[in-house]
Amino acid sequence: MIGSLRGTLLDRTGTDVTVEVGGMGYRMSTTPATSGALGVEGSEVFVWVHHHIREDAQTLYGFAGREERDVFETLIGTHGVGPALGLAILSTHSPRALRLAIATDDVSALCLVPGVGRKTAQRLLVELKSRLGGSGDVDLRALDADGASPSAATGPSAHADVREALVGLGYGNEEIAGVVGQLPLDGDASDLLRQALQKLAVA
Repeated sequence: MIGSLRGTLLDRTGTDVTVEVGGMGYRMSTTPATSGALGVEGSEVFVWVHHHIREDAQTLYGFAGREERDVFETLIGTHGVGPALGLAILSTHSPRALRLAIATDDVSALCLVPGVGRKTAQRLLVELKSRLGGSGDVDLRALDADGASPSAATGPSAHADVREALVGLGYGNEEIAGVVGQLPLDGDASDLLRQALQKLAVA
């Protein structure tokens, strides 16, 4: 069972990368964040690996950080979540953002994942509560990447309102996920939407 690889980045095609170790190339699927973090071809890299074994195939999934791999393994251990969906979730949300969405019951955040509708998102929230620390003892302040003082009463629902407004304005999932992740957790939905539109205008 392969758990990690240290070697040379031999090739990268989108999110598929090949790392050469001892003259052997290991091809793996990654998230966009991991693919970008590995640097240029020829770089020495270290990748955390999930070695997925089925009767008809063996597939490697690579991650720049151990937390990302651990969350991926938690996701695919959840009913109805295979490796493709697990990778799609982590391609849309970082582990930190995903934990925050689960802790605050942010269905709209999970609906940003390609192929995940509202019913599936609601089911995932329920099933991932205990698996990813989404219970009431989650420290929202620690999960806030910007260090803002969060308001559990207004922040998460305000973010959901911003997402829905941006969807209605025709913005794509990647644009929405990127800009909402930059917003503070607390604040009025209209103010947050104004901030999001300003960020999108200069992107």
